[in-house]
Order: sequence, then structure tokens, then C-alpha cells
Amino acid sequence: MRVLVVGMGVQGRKRHRFAGPDAVGIVDPVFSDASYRRIEDAPLDSYDAALVCTPDQAKLPILEFLLTHRKHLLVEKPVIAETQEPLLRLKALAEANQTVCYAAYNHRFEPHILRLKALIDSGELGEIYLAKFLYGNGTARDVRNSVWRDRDLGVFPDLGSHLLDWTLQLFGKPEAAPEVWRAERFENQAYDHFHFGFRGKPRLDFELTLMSWRNTFRCDIFAEKGTAHIDCLCKWGPSTFTHRRRVLPSGRPDETSHTLVCADPTWEAEYAHFKRLCAAPAHNLDHDLWINATFNQVRRDLHAG
Repeated sequence: MRVLVVGMGVQGRKRHRFAGPDAVGIVDPVFSDASYRRIEDAPLDSYDAALVCTPDQAKLPILEFLLTHRKHLLVEKPVIAETQEPLLRLKALAEANQTVCYAAYNHRFEPHILRLKALIDSGELGEIYLAKFLYGNGTARDVRNSVWRDRDLGVFPDLGSHLLDWTLQLFGKPEAAPEVWRAERFENQAYDHFHFGFRGKPRLDFELTLMSWRNTFRCDIFAEKGTAHIDCLCKWGPSTFTHRRRVLPSGRPDETSHTLVCADPTWEAEYAHFKRLCAAPAHNLDHDLWINATFNQVRRDLHAG
């Protein structure tokens, strides 16, 4: 498969590296070694797919151009708009032209997230009561200094989009509406600390922040027959998964633990997944429509408050 990398920032460089020999060109308006300045400049017969790694504001016209011309695409998360209509148009184009429009959430392929999903699906935990996630990094100053990132909902679409994607992956779509419990602008114009979630079964409690000077990820699942815990992502390692089996009526639980010390495996795994999708196009923005609707609901609630 021949791919173009569109946007040669931090994410674009990663995508280019993992595409390896598949990468046949770069599209970027300012990158000195770019093959083309605009996606329209690239000959349509020179590539089969594109990895779109541009700022959010530039994405939608590029995606529409690619899908109109029957090109598969991977686009960095999130795919957002102020209404659902632009995403519905992209979904319709992708389905009509039998092309893949895949929004990339590399954390789907985090080994311990996959281990957690397998545990949940096995039924061994029983009814899940509460899932708590904390995802934080220390990039507040980087975001503030960016020409495009310190805007709108800030950390919520940036890190919160991963939490919403995990929600669908692990638990399915919540029945309840999202609720914001805390939204702060400590150093930035946009929100740099956010606490939100969903009531219902299971109760979902999500906290994300740009104010964690040491990168932090924590997941805690409290359930009928035990608990499950993830401490750290592989990219920050070591990453530990712990499963505790409840003792009735009370007592010290039986515990198993797995620790990984490895380079981040998610980028390579996601690119391989994208190539498999392109062989049998099927993934076209259903998750992203719900994520976008959630963003817009939260935006409306914050403005109303």
C-alpha cells in the first residue's frame, strides 16, 4: 500500500516512521522536505491512502477530498465538528466509495487495555460497579505556546477523546448523558484540568489534566467479583496490570499481576490494523459520531452554566 503522510508535526513523524517503505510522499505547507504543499497537488495515481496528522481545524476538507477520490485514510483523533452533519457526510462518502475512514486512537492497542477488555468480556469480574480513569501529563506550557492547541475545550478533546474511545471499547455506549464535575483553567486559556463522567451502570469517573508534571495513567475497576487496575501506559513504563479476586464475606483477595517494560507498541499495532481494514473496508466513524456528540453536549452544558 502506498501512503501519503499529511502533516509532518509530532504525530506525522511517528506515522511516517511506522509506515516505513509504504510512505511515498509528505504533504505539508511548511515542512522543508515535503513532497507537496497541498493534498490537491499530489497526483491521485501516486498513492492509495493517507495518514492525516494535521491540526483539527484543517482536517475536514482534507478528509472530504480524500474520500471523494476513493482514498483510504487514517486521521489522528479526534474528528470533531460543531454539528454532526460534517461527520455524517464523511461517513456517507466512505460507505458509498467503499473506503476506510479510520480515526486513530492508538491507545486502543495498549496491551493492558486489551487485557482488561478480555477480563471484562470473560465475565470473571461479574457486574462492574465503577470505572475510574486518571490520565495526566505536564504539557500545559506546550499547549499554551502552541499556535492552535490552546482553544475551545482544551484538554477534554485532547486526552478525553481517548477516555471516550476506551468507554466504547470496554463498556459500550453509556445510557446516561455526560456530566462535568470540574473544569479548570489553571494556566491556559482553554481547560487544562477536567473531571467528568457518566452515571449509570457502570458509573464512569474520568479525570484528565495537563498539570501532572510526571506523566500519569491510572485505571481502577471495582466490580462484584473483584477489581482490576492498570498503573501507567507502556510509553511511560513500567506498566502493571493487577487483578484481585474477591474473598467473601471479606478477606485478603487472591491477586495476579503482570508488568511490562517495553517500548510503546501501539503505533505499529495500529498501522497494521489500518492496513487490514483497507483490505476489507468496514470502519467508518460510528464511534466518532458519538464522541463528537459528547463533546458538543459538554460544550453546551459549560456555556449554559
